[in-house]
Amino acid sequence: TGRDPLQIAIVRDYLVAQNLFGIPRKGEIDYSKELELDLTTIKPSVSGPKRPQDRLDLPQIKFQFNHLLISPVSEGGYGKTAENRYPHVCVHSMGTFPLLPHETGGIEEINDSQKHRVGWSEVEMVSNRPFTKVISTPGYSESTACDVILTHGSVVIAAITSCTNTSNPSVMLAAGLLAKKAVEKGLMVNPMIKTSLAPGSRVVTDYLEKTGLQKYLNTLGFELVGYGCTTCIGNSGPLDERIEEAIKDHDLITASVLSGNRNFEARIHGSVKANFLMSPPLVVAFALAGRVDIDLENEPIGYNQEGDAVYLHQIWPTNKEIEEALQIGINPQMFKNRYSNFMDDNPVWKNIQSSTGDLYQWDTTSTYIQQPPYFESFSMKTTKRSPLTGLRPLALFGDSVTTDHISPAGAFKANSPAGQYLISLGIKPEDFNSYGSRRGNHHVMMRGTFANVRIRNKICEGQEGGFTKLMPEGQLMTIFDACEIYKKREVPLIIFAGQDYGMGSSRDWAAKGSALLGVKVVVAKSFERIHRSNLIGMGVLPLQFAEGQSIESLNIKGDEIFSIEGIDESLSPQQKVILLIRSPDGNEKKVNLISRLDSPLEIEYYEHGGILPYVLRQLLEKQ
Repeated sequence: TGRDPLQIAIVRDYLVAQNLFGIPRKGEIDYSKELELDLTTIKPSVSGPKRPQDRLDLPQIKFQFNHLLISPVSEGGYGKTAENRYPHVCVHSMGTFPLLPHETGGIEEINDSQKHRVGWSEVEMVSNRPFTKVISTPGYSESTACDVILTHGSVVIAAITSCTNTSNPSVMLAAGLLAKKAVEKGLMVNPMIKTSLAPGSRVVTDYLEKTGLQKYLNTLGFELVGYGCTTCIGNSGPLDERIEEAIKDHDLITASVLSGNRNFEARIHGSVKANFLMSPPLVVAFALAGRVDIDLENEPIGYNQEGDAVYLHQIWPTNKEIEEALQIGINPQMFKNRYSNFMDDNPVWKNIQSSTGDLYQWDTTSTYIQQPPYFESFSMKTTKRSPLTGLRPLALFGDSVTTDHISPAGAFKANSPAGQYLISLGIKPEDFNSYGSRRGNHHVMMRGTFANVRIRNKICEGQEGGFTKLMPEGQLMTIFDACEIYKKREVPLIIFAGQDYGMGSSRDWAAKGSALLGVKVVVAKSFERIHRSNLIGMGVLPLQFAEGQSIESLNIKGDEIFSIEGIDESLSPQQKVILLIRSPDGNEKKVNLISRLDSPLEIEYYEHGGILPYVLRQLLEKQ
């Protein structure tokens, strides 16, 4: 990678001195635990469709997707019934329309002619599985051409992204080699699939060009879109309007495949409900297949112009081919050239005018950066904590609520609270950008807190998205609008959740947004470590259910009023506190909770109202 020899020597000498250089032989170092791994058991894998830790062996993806398709939503599935399990929607120049179901159900494949019969419509393969042509359909003219037929499991986004995998030349070159072999076999990717290539470094472009592999990726639609975070952080951009229409109108469970490391719900795209992480060459493979409900070890990945089946093993690059490409494509001078002149590679960025001086000059008209309210009413003395009484529940969440659920980073729509706010300032929807790009404007980020389109608040009885019920009226509204009303009424808020609350990316706005909305307490069965710390850093008290307790066991409905007893005086790490639950009928009950202020320093942060006022007081005291 072109690093200076002196730097390499220093690192090597340090590792040798620490007995960390190389791989110690058995007996040369003592480990607390030893594990054995049979290398022959390792198989290609993907993860998904909702969490990066849900690993699947490659052949399992078809079974798992079909299983989740009919599993209840409460069990992490998609809740499809036998009646709506096999929809087929034609997307073409006139819009979209469903293909009528065949009396025997499903699709009947006629391998010798490479035709499918779907109901009373005959579909002919043009060159590869995603390309289809409707020969006759009632109500439509003969030979109506479908750009694509979508169903559950159809791939609509395929992205080789900058994070994780693109720092590995072997897998990037493998993707290029697979593309080359696919093109030579006559395979193509349906252009209705949104494909992209976003490396993390310009060096990737250099070696793909030098090996001649970029042109094959281009042929399949994996053209360079930029460098850095794109699809994996929600910057995939919009889908074709007809694709969006088909997904929405027919409630299709479509898929994205990407080489990133996050696939939480609605992170990749708000309309795409199944998202799978995989290596760059597998991204290309699934884009060619056009669907995820496929066993790539045994089923054809597609068909060539002559109608011959092509299998993945026929186009998968060998280790020798990858090694040869590495030898041809990469040398240290590439890294030296790129990183010694990286500022000159982006003149647009270099020419951006920036302000100078010790103090930032806030622009009240900016929709990107606004002065946050964290230090309003700041004083050098810590104020006495307000009693945690009269708390109304803002949300009742289940397990595995991620920071993407709490504070999404991707795109948002015009009808969302954030969208309505920007429209009121004269910003057009096409200029919204994303939550992540507007993270310097708390007015946008507050409206985006709990605004994930896939979050499920049990108070709302099945309503998906960032909604709650304003209490005591029981009126359904967006979480932001409810919080504005609670703020005017001076009503503090509490959130209840299940296991692993705040898991996923360590996003500071998940805690900032919660605090700015008026949340004072979060009670969960367990917390992700960093999010728990971030909540404390924003002055929000994390409490944990006792063993065996949950929202369900306590029969919490969302119309109760809560109080926290036992923290009015001194605090100690992980002390027991009491949750007082008052039902609308006046009945009361008390249960023990555990404070997740785990250390004296965390208690000090909480006493100061968060880490920001704590640090500011420390700085001012030293002057």
